[in-house]
Amino acid sequence: MPKYLLIMRGTDESNAAMMADIDEMMAATRQFIEETVKAGVLLAAEGLDDPGQGVVVDFSGEAPVVTDGPYGETKELFGGFFLLDVASKQEAVEWAKRVPAARGSKIEVRRVPGSDEVPQVDK
Repeated sequence: MPKYLLIMRGTDESNAAMMADIDEMMAATRQFIEETVKAGVLLAAEGLDDPGQGVVVDFSGEAPVVTDGPYGETKELFGGFFLLDVASKQEAVEWAKRVPAARGSKIEVRRVPGSDEVPQVDK
């Protein structure tokens, strides 16, 4: 079965709304994870630390440039993910619609190509 990554993306506003109701959001997220486990589709799920704790390595120039967070110019931040093993894109979308998310958040659904789809390098 194909794998799909449900990428949680939020803005400063949606992240603030989520933090305002963090206990309720965490309970809903635990329930969602239990449902995906019962359905046998969850492969992995992780949330990410505050973006202010991260860095960006930018390859725009001749040499990589490292910039500490936070990133005020960023409109949306990657906040975490669920990796699902489902039968179709449509099934992944149905699960994505059930992810507990604050108003203004988005869930991006991306297929993870199988190893047979990645170009192989001749040795």
